[in-house]
Amino acid sequence: MMTILSDNDIGQSMKNNELGIEPFNEKNLTPNGYDLSIDEVFIRKTDEHIKDGIAMIPPMTWFAISTKEFVKMGPQITSQLWIRSSYARKGVMASFGKVDAGFHGTLTISCFNSNDEELEILIGDRFCQIVFEHLSSKPSELYDKKSGNYQNQRGIKL
Repeated sequence: MMTILSDNDIGQSMKNNELGIEPFNEKNLTPNGYDLSIDEVFIRKTDEHIKDGIAMIPPMTWFAISTKEFVKMGPQITSQLWIRSSYARKGVMASFGKVDAGFHGTLTISCFNSNDEELEILIGDRFCQIVFEHLSSKPSELYDKKSGNYQNQRGIKL
């Protein structure tokens, strides 16, 4: 049985070194997750990597975001990502999945500006929420052994 970690569980899991979020910002902690912020934006159409200020995303354009936070999933912690409603309301569509138990790294998120207007993305803004789940038992192998393609990644990895 999987259980979702509350803010108290997240704090306790970090103290027990079962989970890591670096850098950790208390204001990003939610009742049942943590808001991840934008460190970098890559716009394929213009071949731009934006790491400061504001990224201007053309209408109907694919882009990728890297999180500022380096997360460390313990052997019994997995997570899922959810877009913040403020970005969904602006027409951002994003591809989210599970973050495997044992994964360590920043996260690359595939996005699309479905709006017919240019979109402003502020570097450092909170973009999505990560919701942590506790697995009822340890998996036979962790992420680094199963695939590990993006283990310890930093920045946008396509």
